[in-house]
Amino acid sequence: MTAISKPAVRPAVPLFSSGPTAKHPGWSLENLKSACLGRSHRSKPGKARLREAIDLTREILNVPGDYRIAIVPASDTGAVEMALWSMLGPRGVEVLAWEAFGKDWIVDIVDQLKLPDVRVRNCDYGTLPDLGAVDFDGDVVFTWNGTAAGVRVPDGAWIAADRKGLTICDATSAAFAQSLDWPKLDVTTFSWQKVLGGEAAHGMLILSPRAVERLETYQPSWPLPKIFRMTKNGKLNEGLFLGATINTPSMLCVEDYLDALRWVRDNGGLAEMIARADANAQVIWDWVGATGWITHLAADPKTRSNTGVCLRLSDSTVAGLCAEDAVALPKRIAALLDAEGVAFDIGAYRDAPPGLRIWSGGMIARSDIEALTPWIDWAYATASGELAA
Repeated sequence: MTAISKPAVRPAVPLFSSGPTAKHPGWSLENLKSACLGRSHRSKPGKARLREAIDLTREILNVPGDYRIAIVPASDTGAVEMALWSMLGPRGVEVLAWEAFGKDWIVDIVDQLKLPDVRVRNCDYGTLPDLGAVDFDGDVVFTWNGTAAGVRVPDGAWIAADRKGLTICDATSAAFAQSLDWPKLDVTTFSWQKVLGGEAAHGMLILSPRAVERLETYQPSWPLPKIFRMTKNGKLNEGLFLGATINTPSMLCVEDYLDALRWVRDNGGLAEMIARADANAQVIWDWVGATGWITHLAADPKTRSNTGVCLRLSDSTVAGLCAEDAVALPKRIAALLDAEGVAFDIGAYRDAPPGLRIWSGGMIARSDIEALTPWIDWAYATASGELAA
């Protein structure tokens, strides 16, 4: 392929990682100077910070008033596993997976918990299972937005309103970027380092009244580690949902989360965050539509994520390459952009098909996405020339 010149305009912020993601415009360490440091997280000011984080989460995400919200250990993974290990068992389970993280929950449910009545609906990267075939008489575990595949459920209409089982939703890269259908969700989890660009290690666990009822009426037959326990003497430990935590959180990370929440609140709230992500993703989608050598990993446009946009080489491009070069080319593109300081961490997820993954959540400036796409074209032309040499 003929080499092309480097574009004149660079992204002002070259941070397109899918987690941890870029922080909000105007972020500075100076914003965290009021962090409750050197104090117990159970002190009055420490508890106040944690409670503020819960309250702002509820306000911005429009979480119903009768849903409980807790800050829990171990990021989104910890939040999901708290739910799986504490609530699954009394009913059959369907687990839906179309990328790496959904497959992790299969390991928990099938290999570790060894539940006897499990239906696995597993499909390839880029597609969704048949949502219309899901049986809501049992519990259903699924990912709202698959970060590693760039595939999301289109909405919550496929979830039965009169379900008998619980829905357990990993929403870590959907919260603050997509509309979550709260009446259809019994357990919802996310982590601070995804859409809001917060620091890692903390997760959020949101429970519907139906999920609370399960916790108070069901005792698993297996032992639960301390960090999974949400009840005391058969009743919900309400303190966890009022600002107490199971283990010691980083109050610096809490302050960073609060800083992000306040920025969202003061800059249009959830609706603006969704609009920003949609606009950012549309820039990439329009570029892909006008570019022959690359295409979407998500097969159905209605299921394409507006946060982690995952791309692969087009079939015509792959047809002109040997198998080894088809794997090497996307990696070389990502490496060239990294070396130029134009875009960091945009290679495909390690278990996904070879390609690129560009974060387009609401903390990213649209102008940076617009500046990035010509650079990807440059990197493709350069890498293709190297392979042909």
